[in-house]
Amino acid sequence: MAEEDSSQEKTEEPTSRKIEKAREEGQIPRSKELNTSAVLLFGSIGLLVLGPAGAEHIAAMARYNFTLDRMAVFDTAEIFRHIGASLWSATLALTPWLMVVLFAAIFGPIGLGGWLFTTKSLIPKLDRINPLSGLKRMFSMNSLVELFKSWAKIIVVGVVAWMVLSYYFRDAITLRQKELRPAIDGSLEILIWSIIIICSSTIIIAMLDVPWQIYSHTKKLRMTLQEIKDEFKDSDGKPEVKAKIRQLQHEAAQRRMMADVPTADVVITNPSHYSVALQYDSSVGDAPVVLAKGRDEVALKIREIAKKNNIPQMQAPPLARALYKHTKVGDEIPEGLFVAVAQVLAYIFQMDIFVKGKGPKPERKPDMPIPRDLRVDPD
Repeated sequence: MAEEDSSQEKTEEPTSRKIEKAREEGQIPRSKELNTSAVLLFGSIGLLVLGPAGAEHIAAMARYNFTLDRMAVFDTAEIFRHIGASLWSATLALTPWLMVVLFAAIFGPIGLGGWLFTTKSLIPKLDRINPLSGLKRMFSMNSLVELFKSWAKIIVVGVVAWMVLSYYFRDAITLRQKELRPAIDGSLEILIWSIIIICSSTIIIAMLDVPWQIYSHTKKLRMTLQEIKDEFKDSDGKPEVKAKIRQLQHEAAQRRMMADVPTADVVITNPSHYSVALQYDSSVGDAPVVLAKGRDEVALKIREIAKKNNIPQMQAPPLARALYKHTKVGDEIPEGLFVAVAQVLAYIFQMDIFVKGKGPKPERKPDMPIPRDLRVDPD
């Protein structure tokens, strides 16, 4: 059987359970290109937005350090104070931008695969250090795709960089004709916008890499027909376990059913096979309700409980068979049996009055007519 399973091709899409199990083991689609693009793009935009404030801090730090007098140079405590102040200024200058980059590094991967934290991926696996497995990965389709992406990055970034430099070439040449401060400001503007545009070009590679990573991950999780059948058996339960569960559920339902028998108004029986306990409450419904029913041993148990609790019993085989066949526990009786059951309840009521000495004895048992479509032949 194992040989048959190993020879089958994995042609079926992974089930939701297989995907969830792989996720628990840390196997989700990830795109390094998407992460790299997010960090570069957010970092370059951060330079554009936060750069002026950071530059002011750096400039203030430079002025502070270049204004040391001669006595401070030979004072060790003063030097350390200057170093501490400079480090603080550098921290204030770089922290906002570093926070932006950290945000991109943390939340960039969530763009594909979502948030996941698991320690299972940290467990060492022997196949990772197996030379044969390493050679197989080197000459796999994934390696060829990685090689293609590397060349694509070089080409795309190179072409975009050439276009940016060509666009800003005249502006860069004219900077030498300006004063120092305007020239510095102009060069920084050209530099930052060039970085942003070049970093944005990596989005092209990420847009190609994301579908490939999703396809590669899905292909890796594909299953054989036998694997799907085995998973269905595991999730649905083994036949013997399901049979045991059904048995326990049936026993619990019977216990609840037997507990309701003492509240019945009458138990209609077929002395050899069937028993059906009925209750009629006009304030609850328009028709009698089946509290319990059963055959053979269950029918005998219903009659024993009814006898113990002084519940009236009436032998009416055709009606008992019809009620057993066409009703469920907890349901109202069929409309076609209304007349027959009403006659039984009226007879039981008259007998109760007679036993208490408050009325005459009923002359005879009711006819209890059963419609042709509800009749059940004896076993």
